[in-house]
Amino acid sequence: MIGAGPCGLAVGVAAKQQGLRAALFDKGPLVASLLKYPTYMTFFSTPEKLEIGGVPFTTAGDKPTRREALGYYRKVAEFYALDVRLYHAVTALERVPPGFELAVRAAAHAAPARVRARHVVFATGYFDSPNPLGVPGEELPHVSHFFTEAHPYWRQSVVVVGGGNSAVEAALELHRGGARVTIVHFLSEFDRGVKPWILPDITNRVKDGSIAARWLSRVAEIRPREVIVRSETDGAAECLPADFVLAMTGYRADLSLLRAVGVIVGEQTGVPQHDSATMQTNVPGVFIAGVLASGFDANRIFIENGRAHGGLICSHLKAQPPRVAPGG
Repeated sequence: MIGAGPCGLAVGVAAKQQGLRAALFDKGPLVASLLKYPTYMTFFSTPEKLEIGGVPFTTAGDKPTRREALGYYRKVAEFYALDVRLYHAVTALERVPPGFELAVRAAAHAAPARVRARHVVFATGYFDSPNPLGVPGEELPHVSHFFTEAHPYWRQSVVVVGGGNSAVEAALELHRGGARVTIVHFLSEFDRGVKPWILPDITNRVKDGSIAARWLSRVAEIRPREVIVRSETDGAAECLPADFVLAMTGYRADLSLLRAVGVIVGEQTGVPQHDSATMQTNVPGVFIAGVLASGFDANRIFIENGRAHGGLICSHLKAQPPRVAPGG
């Protein structure tokens, strides 16, 4: 297993339940993607929709907080005694019949270890690969593709790039935290997928001027204390003050290892070729789980439906004929 997020854990749990051996490798901590969520975030899903393996998820309120979710998934890993190897990055993968060989680099070691596996499941998510702006200055230290909390931005000028849920939620929290916020978006309005219970709040804040907005505009350049924004309509340039820039432009999965082992990825959809009934890709023995199956449309798969992939994968593997030793 590559990836120890919620959907990766669901595969590990399903393997335990089916009597299969599984090791989960992750280059970071357990459920690392949740650490990149806003610190004080509350999930929209109810606790039972985030549960794995029948372990109850009890929460103080109706909806789980980020902190409660982190604790819950630690509890799941401990309850099932999953073989989770954190801070172990899989750097290469190749077919070595009858299975695969993985190069795994532990954080404390220079040389990667070689690990053999009969099957490999990718549950790597997409949060580690932000969509770049592709403009000069994007690499500057005051530019980030992640937002966790508003406190560091108090009384600072912050340009938020994007018009989706992440951008809207960041802009509102920044405003409430005392930052001076300007949203820059290439469309003429917020994205259609913005949560309906948030949209009135952000719309009113823009209308009353407490949050500024530059519609039909794109960031052309980022400088140490300012951002150059160019209009999509007439090409006019404007200089905005910016102590910080939050590029909330979405994320895309890193599919380089999947492609390297021969998995075909749809150019238009970003979806790895797979059987939705078993989650097996076009390469026998290679499976995907979680948001990878949604390609570029990351909003199609969440924990609540991606957690089912583990059962599909492990039921398929359990149904395979038993291995016969040579000469047996």
